[in-house]
Amino acid sequence: MAIPAPATILSPTCPLHARATRIRRLSLEMVTRARASHIGSALSIADIVAALYGEVMRFNPANWSWADRDRLLLSKGHACVAIYAALADAGFFPVELLQDYGRDGSMLMHHISHKVPGVEFSTGSLGHGLPFGTGKALAAKRQGKDWRTFVILGDGEMAEGSNWEAMMFAAHHGLDNLVGIVDYNKLQSLTTVAKTLGLEPLADKVAAFGWGVREVDGHDHRAIADALARGPWESGKPSMLIAHTIKGKGVSFMEDQVAWHYRNPSADDLALALGELADA
Repeated sequence: MAIPAPATILSPTCPLHARATRIRRLSLEMVTRARASHIGSALSIADIVAALYGEVMRFNPANWSWADRDRLLLSKGHACVAIYAALADAGFFPVELLQDYGRDGSMLMHHISHKVPGVEFSTGSLGHGLPFGTGKALAAKRQGKDWRTFVILGDGEMAEGSNWEAMMFAAHHGLDNLVGIVDYNKLQSLTTVAKTLGLEPLADKVAAFGWGVREVDGHDHRAIADALARGPWESGKPSMLIAHTIKGKGVSFMEDQVAWHYRNPSADDLALALGELADA
């Protein structure tokens, strides 16, 4: 189906807007303080993450290893600051600990780490999150549990064969408690996805592998939350949400700019970005 381009203005009327804005602000502060990279990737998924922690997932910050929690895996582990920010915002650990991001000895590493309360799996090498999530979903099925496993994937990592093998496995075993979310911002580390290795027609390919597929504006909080609130979309099939996003979303001079995959913000960049978010 035809999907409109992601919205250019975030809607302040949505109750998830404030959560997403906090995630963006905290992510920017962490990356700037640590002189780190990947802010564009973190801003890209902020609205997805806000919807997951704000409405969709079942979890307990006071008992983050609760056996019946939903599981979230960030396969694109370089976008970790968005998850760290969301976890702190949800009460898994004090927000002040985010100041340690990227420091020697800190549990808040530059790629997401399971040492952090609320993080299920360490990722860094791409193409590992969905296979691991498939195992989690299979375990839940065999134990008769009703918790779900969500996996956020980068569009660039969809070139990894391990993802497609995992998709075949998940469909074969009828893992309708598994939900993949593709952050389809169309940019990779050095150029566009289309120039690197084109994915289209992505929805048709995923459906051909036996998954239920939906597409949404990845910055429309209501659309994301409504799509993920209940499942499966097709009985006996895993679900894949293709979220059309903009890399660097929320900060005008970072939006759709490949440089912000690796570039770290200066103090002036941070001030400008926070100013824009304050006015959003």
